[in-house]
Amino acid sequence: MGTLEKKVHENIKGTRLQRAILQIADSVELLTTAGLSGSVYKMYKLLDRAEQKRKYRSILAARERLVTGKYLKWEGRRMVLTEKGRKILQMWEQRNYWIPTPSKWDGKWRVLIFDIPEKRKTLREKIRNTLRAVGFKWLQDSVWVHPFDCEDLITLLKADFKIGKDVLYLIAEAIENDKELRDHFQVYT
Repeated sequence: MGTLEKKVHENIKGTRLQRAILQIADSVELLTTAGLSGSVYKMYKLLDRAEQKRKYRSILAARERLVTGKYLKWEGRRMVLTEKGRKILQMWEQRNYWIPTPSKWDGKWRVLIFDIPEKRKTLREKIRNTLRAVGFKWLQDSVWVHPFDCEDLITLLKADFKIGKDVLYLIAEAIENDKELRDHFQVYT
């Protein structure tokens, strides 16, 4: 592996750990230090003892870098996500999703329908923002459309957001009055 490849690999490795820590902080309102490091640490329980200690130190170091960078802050004995942390987390979440674009459209519409309850409004907003970021077009309340195969992306979204039962993925041959959609996506048969 070349120098540049190693540098990129190390950057990605650090980013994944920091992202995991920020996601934990985002999903739980108030975390103690032990809770923040311990939650991520649970992922490594299956590793041998020496590996566990090394990973735990990596987690603590990543957490401290996030505090130094003002992505996380201490509130008494608790750790909370800052506004800067929320923005970077949202950017990382949206950057990881993409839909491959084939050279020719197959003439089918991919329709995503979701029904997220009001009590999970924040999650619903994250899903909407992610769908917008990857190129879906809003059709009507909680109905989104894309012209290309995105089943893998939807499976990933369902797993990441833990929304499997709340989302339906459809493949439609036609949508009534789809001229606006065709123009938006610049797809024609």
